[in-house]
Amino acid sequence: MSLHVKTIGSGEPLVMLHGWGMHGGIWNGTVASLAENFEVHSVDLPGHGASTLSDSFSLDSVVDLLDARFEQPVCVMGWSLGGIVAQHWAAREPEKINRMVLVSTTPSFAQHDDWVSGMPQEMLEQFAAELEKNFAATLRRFLALQVRGSEGERELLSTLREKLFSRGEPHMDALRGGLDILRYADLRSTLLTIKQPALVIAGQRDRLTPPEASYYLAESMPNARMTEIASAAHAPFLSHPDMFIDHVKSFLYE
Repeated sequence: MSLHVKTIGSGEPLVMLHGWGMHGGIWNGTVASLAENFEVHSVDLPGHGASTLSDSFSLDSVVDLLDARFEQPVCVMGWSLGGIVAQHWAAREPEKINRMVLVSTTPSFAQHDDWVSGMPQEMLEQFAAELEKNFAATLRRFLALQVRGSEGERELLSTLREKLFSRGEPHMDALRGGLDILRYADLRSTLLTIKQPALVIAGQRDRLTPPEASYYLAESMPNARMTEIASAAHAPFLSHPDMFIDHVKSFLYE
């Protein structure tokens, strides 16, 4: 299994982790701004983009690859599924992570009896069933949910659809594994152990990972703080890029 990483810029290393079904190219606009001050590593997660998949796609297998690829401590930015990976990496290998930016993410994507700030289990089960019938249509439906309610919704959806398969189609086993993480991962019990400084960024109108989940993250990690971007949904780095970059740079420069 090989992990494709595009590196640009110089300075402190910053690793960028994308969401389910996408690839590192989703960060292109953000990378260009951050590379002025950081050595930015835009990762294609296993089975996505130019990265291959020869093993299972799980939190531990992905973190194993990241840990092997980046030998020195890094800052990490994770969006959605990438944010769950970042949380697990920070909890499992605390010496590897200096700072974290968690974007539109959550410790538990799915609802539970004691966790209402997530997607209904039935909806995720439906996604899993539809994935087996038509993965491309399922991914496009997921993209539509990501931008629903956002300022510039139509343009954002067009951008996401254009990027979706621009580096080829993701591996089905990676899609299944990533969706299993969204369905079953629950990292709430580990949050107190994540002591690295963290910035949690949420979109005010996010329907997939509602701001309540982000506030929970920020309140549960010892050294985290929260920023909510008005009129943004699940992809604030695309809908409000200047505001997003300002928040990130201010945090990483502290």
